[in-house]
Amino acid sequence: MSAPQPFDATHKVTNQAPPLHGFDPLACDPALVGALRAFGSDDVVGSLSALAVEAGSEVAREHGRLANENPPTLRTHDRYGNRVDEVEFHPSWHWLMSRAVAHGLHGAPWAGGGHAHLRRAAAFMVWSQVEAGHGCPISMTYAAVPALRHSPEVAARFEPGLVSPVYDPGLREPSAKAGLLAGMSMTEKQGGSDVRANTTVATPLADGTYTLVGHKWFTSAPMNDLFLTLAQAPGGLTCFVLPRVLPDGTRNALRLQRLKDKLGNKSNASSEIEYANAVGWRLGEEGRGVRTIIEMVTMTRLDCVLGSSAGIRIALSEAAHHVAHRSAFGAVLREQPAMAAVIADLALESEAATVLALRLASEVDSGGELLRLALPAAKFFVCKRAPMVVAEALECLGGNGYVEESGMPRLYREAPLMSIWEGSGNVTALDVLRAMSREPSSVDALFEELATTMGADSRLDAAVSNLESEIEVATPARARRVAELITLCLQGSLLVRHAPEVADAFLASRLGERSGVLGVLPAEVDTAALVDRVTPGLAVPSA
Repeated sequence: MSAPQPFDATHKVTNQAPPLHGFDPLACDPALVGALRAFGSDDVVGSLSALAVEAGSEVAREHGRLANENPPTLRTHDRYGNRVDEVEFHPSWHWLMSRAVAHGLHGAPWAGGGHAHLRRAAAFMVWSQVEAGHGCPISMTYAAVPALRHSPEVAARFEPGLVSPVYDPGLREPSAKAGLLAGMSMTEKQGGSDVRANTTVATPLADGTYTLVGHKWFTSAPMNDLFLTLAQAPGGLTCFVLPRVLPDGTRNALRLQRLKDKLGNKSNASSEIEYANAVGWRLGEEGRGVRTIIEMVTMTRLDCVLGSSAGIRIALSEAAHHVAHRSAFGAVLREQPAMAAVIADLALESEAATVLALRLASEVDSGGELLRLALPAAKFFVCKRAPMVVAEALECLGGNGYVEESGMPRLYREAPLMSIWEGSGNVTALDVLRAMSREPSSVDALFEELATTMGADSRLDAAVSNLESEIEVATPARARRVAELITLCLQGSLLVRHAPEVADAFLASRLGERSGVLGVLPAEVDTAALVDRVTPGLAVPSA
């Protein structure tokens, strides 16, 4: 009879990838580093070093996990029956928020500084890879400032708190707080994105304020200090700012009805609210509410592109890390041609999304006209690609990726969100057509951008020519195709200029031999080089 096998011989854990802790997100992201140097400077890159190290740390990643496994809870009343309308968050949420504010990811860029919005965009992308949900209140705070400036007196009252580097949670009168957060509350049950169908009513008072009666169907981060909202005033749909706590210290009549049970984004509270004669201050003129709040929507749409790019990038990092440490059928996965093609294709998607997102952010610094047309197009296409990319990255981990402990299911549930918030696919694609019609100069700005690479590649030239033809006869039925072509042409042009080592593979697979699935690349693509560029621990930032 043979001797029994030692227990360790059959139960020793082998061939599992180590946790992705302690990596530097900048070191394996040559697209982000290269874009910062192209549109900013080496100083901008250097300013992100501390944030990147913290973002890749085990401590930060654990806080991201805990914030999602312990979602917020609503307290409508205190023990005595008094209405309080408070949401309680896990300590890890507050840790993430305090670090995001300290790193200047909220309203800080509006205080000025060279490449302030570009630097903030890159930092937002890196930090969002830790955990996406807390990016919502951070993003809305960033986006609120330009809308508030429609009323200088109101802006002067709130803006110093919105750019403060201090995270100061809790409901108190805004002037008594060291830092403020802002939110946005637009959609209603009957209208959704069709905000002109809103029924909330605003009644003017003698002191210049208004009382609002009505409801909002989707208000995220309800514990923020102030909210921009839309209501029907005597002069039509108007934008207002409503603080949670009034100047006299009493709580404004914003009633939190319930929290949404969402697919993902679990760390972040999204609520249904009612205005029970809540007090608000008008922003801009009566009847011009959409025009006023659209500046906030524009900035949050930019963050949707940044957030989707971040989700794509962290999913890529997890997949590339896994296949660098996992073997099957006698070889490390990353060395097997089929897997190398998948990771390389994910890398192309990430690099193209990143360079375009940061190019758009640089337009906020320069005040250029490209943003008006290119942003809704990018918001449509990049955010639409994220679920497919994250799903493919999850599959690279096999069954391990389908298990919650891997973190990949959280990324997958988060992936569709940016395509829905701030206007879902059709809304943003149709906004591309509106931009072309109402602001023809934005079309000129687009083709001026694309003209910088005219003649550099026949595939790109053909795509730009096709885009010109589509724009000439654009109809709502073709809005998605126009948005897709705008994005692909911009991505191709940017990669030709700033990442030529990646551009050929992108143009060949996106504008040439296209496939409906990821991982199908032309035979001549050097997949190993693309994989090396983006693998944590293997990549070297572009010089």
